[in-house]
Amino acid sequence: MISQPPAPVGGDQARELGRRELQKPIYHRDEPSLVDRVIRKISDWLNSLLGHVPGSHTGGSGGWTALVVLLVLLVLVAAAVWWRAGNVRRNAAVREGLLDDRPTTAEDHRAGAERHAAAGEWPQAIRERLRAIARDLEERAILDPRPGRTADELAAEAGAALPGHADELTVGVRVFDDVWYGGRGGDPDGYRRLTELDQRLGSAHPAPLASGRIR
Repeated sequence: MISQPPAPVGGDQARELGRRELQKPIYHRDEPSLVDRVIRKISDWLNSLLGHVPGSHTGGSGGWTALVVLLVLLVLVAAAVWWRAGNVRRNAAVREGLLDDRPTTAEDHRAGAERHAAAGEWPQAIRERLRAIARDLEERAILDPRPGRTADELAAEAGAALPGHADELTVGVRVFDDVWYGGRGGDPDGYRRLTELDQRLGSAHPAPLASGRIR
C-alpha cells in the first residue's frame, strides 16, 4: 500500500504552528522575568530623571548633585502625601453638632429621615435618624437640651443615663461616624439599625440617681 503524501500546509496554518512552537518554554529560558523587567523599567526611569539634571553626565560632584536633587524631590513628594493624609484626618476629627438651636422635634427628624430613605439618600437618612434620637431624649428630659452636642457626646451621655442601651448607642453612633465622617457609603442596613435603636430607646427609662431620684 502506497502512503499518500501529507497535504500541503497553508499560510494560516503555518503561522499557527510557528506560534505554538515559539510558545514552548525552551525558547524563553533566557528572557528576563517580570520582576527583572519591572526593576529595569524603574532603573530606566531613574536614569532618565538623572539625565535631565544639569551636571549629571560630568561625573564627580555633578553626579552627587543630581542624586541629592532626586532625593529632595522624593522627600517633597512624601511630605506632600503625609500632609494631605494628616489634613484628611484633621478634617475627619472635626465633629459638628447633631442639633442646633432651631425649634425642631423628634418627629420632624424622623419624617426627614424617612424622606431621605425613600430617595435612597442613606447618609442623610442615617444622620436625621440619629438627630431624632437626640431630640427625643431631650424632649423626654433624659438629656438636657444642648445645641452642638456631637454624636460621640450623645453616645456617652445617653449611655450613662440609659446604661442598658449604652452598647447599642455606641454601635449606632459608629454607624453614623463611618458614613458621615469616614467616607463610607450608607446603606439600608445601617439605616435600619438606627431606626430600631430609635424605637427601642422610645420605651427606655433612665437609671435612678444615687439619691433615688429619677432624671
